Amino acid sequence: MDLPVMPPVKPMLAKPVARIPPGMQYEAKWDGFRAIVFRDGPELEIGSRTGKPLTRYFPELAAALLDRLPARCVVDGEVVIARNGRLDFDALSERIHPAASRVRTLAERTPASFVAFDLLALADVALVDTPLTERRKLLTAALEGVRAPVHLAPATTDAELAQTWFQQYEGAGLDGVIAKPLDLRYRQNERLMFKIKHERTADCVVAGYRLHKSGPIVGSLLLGLYDDGGVLQHVGVCAAFSMRRRAELVEELAPLLMESAAGHPWAAWGDEAAHEESRMPGAPSRWSGKKDMSWVPLRPERVCEVAYDHMENGQRFRHTARFRTWRPDRTPDSCTFAQLEEPVRYDLADVLR
Repeated sequence: MDLPVMPPVKPMLAKPVARIPPGMQYEAKWDGFRAIVFRDGPELEIGSRTGKPLTRYFPELAAALLDRLPARCVVDGEVVIARNGRLDFDALSERIHPAASRVRTLAERTPASFVAFDLLALADVALVDTPLTERRKLLTAALEGVRAPVHLAPATTDAELAQTWFQQYEGAGLDGVIAKPLDLRYRQNERLMFKIKHERTADCVVAGYRLHKSGPIVGSLLLGLYDDGGVLQHVGVCAAFSMRRRAELVEELAPLLMESAAGHPWAAWGDEAAHEESRMPGAPSRWSGKKDMSWVPLRPERVCEVAYDHMENGQRFRHTARFRTWRPDRTPDSCTFAQLEEPVRYDLADVLR
């Protein structure tokens, strides 16, 4: 492979802002695996955000990219999987599997797509120092008439339309909106773009915590919500505390400590089969590897309010939640999934169209 921009490349990033800024190019924020595709004739590599190749996990996508991309190019985009008209991150995560036979089976069952939104090189020309507006024109021309599963990401300079996308596209599983300065050059691993994400709050039961890697202080709080059957389901964690606050939390939660997990709603967390019946912390996965997933059980009697962006398949927080405050006025059994706001459904096909 001999391209004007060579792997590995770390993608340009975005920093969070509260509102959609004016005077920029706006795109949907995709919820998938960020990927930079390098194609040089018959050679193709799908690079991850960390620079490691993803190609072996998406054989069906690699074939489509060879068929549909220009002969020599470097394209920034997102690998996504859609099910039932919306993005499905869980299905995407399943693809990172060590067994090639499992990858092939999933490639047939839940094929992936690639959404292109930037162009770093075309033919023999590097475009990283070319302004965004020109890169977008070149990308649009290069992908004119492109067919699924390769897509050109919708983009606009109309801030009102971007606000409409922000509201509608969440129903298709998208994360929010990305705003890019019109004269932006491509800079690896720098937060020069802006991301505007949804934020909601929920009252959750605190049923345990994990220790911080630095010592006997709180690393993250384990959060739960009760389902319709009265079962406490693990929905995620909240973290991002100061070191002082982590130590204070140990003292605050000490009255709730249990000697063991016996009698706890998540007592069976170490049994892999039990995770098929209920969501509990510590589920074995290829992501955690040999990481210590043990946790400190608490009597599920305290409630806290957390902020979150969206739920994955209506079952768990997609990202780490943010602690807001304790809610002594709420009882644990009142913390149910019913409080969660469901976005209006929107078909992903309408986004990509």
